[in-house]
Amino acid sequence: MAEYGRSSELRSSTLWCVHSFLGQSGPIAFAHRGGGGEAPENTLEAFEIAATLGYTYIETDAHVTRDGVLVAFHDERLDRVTDRTGAIADLGIVEVEAADAGYTFSLDGGSSFPFRGRGIRVPRLEEMLVRWPAVRVNIDSKTDACVGPLAALLDRLGAWERVCVGSFSDRRLRRIRTSGRGRACTSMGPHAVALARLAATSGVMGRLGADCVQVPIRRGPVRIVTQRFVEAAHRARLAVHVWTINDEATINELLDLGVDGVMSDRIRLLREVFARRGLPLSGYALPTDGRTVPVGSKIRGP
Repeated sequence: MAEYGRSSELRSSTLWCVHSFLGQSGPIAFAHRGGGGEAPENTLEAFEIAATLGYTYIETDAHVTRDGVLVAFHDERLDRVTDRTGAIADLGIVEVEAADAGYTFSLDGGSSFPFRGRGIRVPRLEEMLVRWPAVRVNIDSKTDACVGPLAALLDRLGAWERVCVGSFSDRRLRRIRTSGRGRACTSMGPHAVALARLAATSGVMGRLGADCVQVPIRRGPVRIVTQRFVEAAHRARLAVHVWTINDEATINELLDLGVDGVMSDRIRLLREVFARRGLPLSGYALPTDGRTVPVGSKIRGP
């Protein structure tokens, strides 16, 4: 029997019939930035490794170029992870794609750079969504300028059902919900998270327009993810996803609490922990007869 946290029974009875992005029981394993501990973050190479390892939930970020093209990239500027400099918002897509996105990645603390000079580029968000149509994508919308192009892209690809949008801006998330016209899966912004944490102390949490809560385990000295927080979220039919967890002990601690998702750069480690606990990476689908099967599996007869 797969191992669940103490909040799993409450979760299974309260979170069904939410957005299809979250339509499963049991925790989800997310490849954070595609698995930034395996390959250059937010690149097609990282996404490919995650998909090959069996991940069907991938987290990424979105910025928009000067000429309106969405790219999967975390930072405002190219400087940290490429051989180029400059703010993405000030550059055209041709300039962004000319950068070597594998330039600074190292697995040995900077002694070697195995992806440098191999033609790895900053990918367009559309390319990622089209190349892996079965993958569900958690997108952190980094700027206000992303909202319109992101909504238009999801409309054109018909991808609202397999995307969840997060942001460090409550206002940005409200715009996404409006643009989605009821189709958007969204997490809470920072103000909503602060309200949710306070409310959780009484055991009651409002949904505040969100479908899930995506949070770090703590903010400075303040612990956010506690048993009371998880249980209050589940009573509100909110899934709890925690980022970015790269050590085995903390992953196990969170799963014991009954969280609904863990995001990690160390995707091989996260997969190993899930496997030892008998958990599929993508949670369990709920067939009509009440049995649970791994997401993506064929439902067989009794």
